[in-house]
Amino acid sequence: MSNLCGPLDRHLRQVERFIGVEINNRGNNFHVSGDQKSIEITENILKEMYKATEAEPLSSERVHLYLQSINLEKELEEDIADEVSIKTKRGIIRGRTPNQKLYLSNIQSHDINFGIGPAGTGKTYLAVACAVAAMEQDRARRLVLVRPAVEAGEKLGFLPGDMVQKVDPYLRPLYDALYEMLGFEKVAKLIERNVIEVAPLAFMRGRTLNEAFIILDEAQNTTVEQMKMFLTRIGFSSTAIITGDITQIDLPSAKQSGLRHVIDILNEEEDISFTFFKSRDVVRHPLVARILNAYEKHEQKLNNK
Repeated sequence: MSNLCGPLDRHLRQVERFIGVEINNRGNNFHVSGDQKSIEITENILKEMYKATEAEPLSSERVHLYLQSINLEKELEEDIADEVSIKTKRGIIRGRTPNQKLYLSNIQSHDINFGIGPAGTGKTYLAVACAVAAMEQDRARRLVLVRPAVEAGEKLGFLPGDMVQKVDPYLRPLYDALYEMLGFEKVAKLIERNVIEVAPLAFMRGRTLNEAFIILDEAQNTTVEQMKMFLTRIGFSSTAIITGDITQIDLPSAKQSGLRHVIDILNEEEDISFTFFKSRDVVRHPLVARILNAYEKHEQKLNNK
């Protein structure tokens, strides 16, 4: 019960603020005040959180994820009929928002998939989860991680080391997800055996990748030519996921983003999926979604002037 309520009832206060209700509890008796719909939502979320306390300690972040999931269902009233769950040795991974569920469903049924949207929406994490599951179930012989080596508005200068070490800083989000799902030692062994391959986008030219799971991250920083080159590397029995955020392009102003360009070129092609994430799909700190919304409103004002 203390796990459910949190230190000084912090978790209950978080639920109150998010849903707009008042929660009073004495022991294991809870009284919720508000409109009928909000009371039903609060009842469901408290029961779900209480059930979760059997297996894990609740944190503010975890409570936020539960709340956001409920809120999105209420707002969108959308449901994917056959919800896809990704089974890895570390546990089962599911989409938390309707767009995340659609994204996973698309990856299962398409060979080329685009996940486009702001940071924190789970594009990269879910892509890595699908790749790990495919390798563990022998549906893919190797995982190829690709990213354009473009700095986010900074000049890092010369980076020491071999090719993998030079590209390492750019692929950190992919590594973090892999470490969480497979463990540090296993990832290191798979990289050593070349089952997991790290490749800068520029080094992909001339290759054909068969029976592979390929993830191109930060694709908004590809040029039109690089995007075309990457998409034509895909061989038989391979799955490709291209992720990016077209609002955070770090290319020189004279260069057009290959990701922005490819949306117009391939959006209506069969067997290629596009999943567009919004700020409401953000599963980080609740302020992140509000920050993204504020930037979006500011840009709209500038465009309307």
